[in-house]
Amino acid sequence: MMKRFFIYGILGWGIEIAWTGIGSLINGDVRLWGFTNIWMFFIYGSAVFLEPIHDAIASWKWPVRGIIWVVIIWGIEYTSGLILYNILGTYPWLYTGPFAFHGFIRLDYGPAWFVAGLLFERVHSTLDKYAIV
Repeated sequence: MMKRFFIYGILGWGIEIAWTGIGSLINGDVRLWGFTNIWMFFIYGSAVFLEPIHDAIASWKWPVRGIIWVVIIWGIEYTSGLILYNILGTYPWLYTGPFAFHGFIRLDYGPAWFVAGLLFERVHSTLDKYAIV
């Protein structure tokens, strides 16, 4: 379980750094300034606890699973952001704009979380295939 926690944490960090780097390019920064924070490692690593959900819904159609992942990820994002805000007194991330909800989630990120959830399933299946525990 610790190996999987570490794998999910590192993968999450990498994806987030690439995502924010692409975002910086879109905003005109050719340095591709990508970033994350230490807290995100633990949040992404906690995906290990979602594996039983994947096992339970694996036979369902992919659009339904994708929507389920969006709702779950938004819940985790909102809850972890709120907890860290209450502990640290600052936002671990602060979403703004018309689609931001309390600064903790962005509704327009739904498609990205849809894809991320389905990618998580692939990673989980690969870890199972190679018996990485």
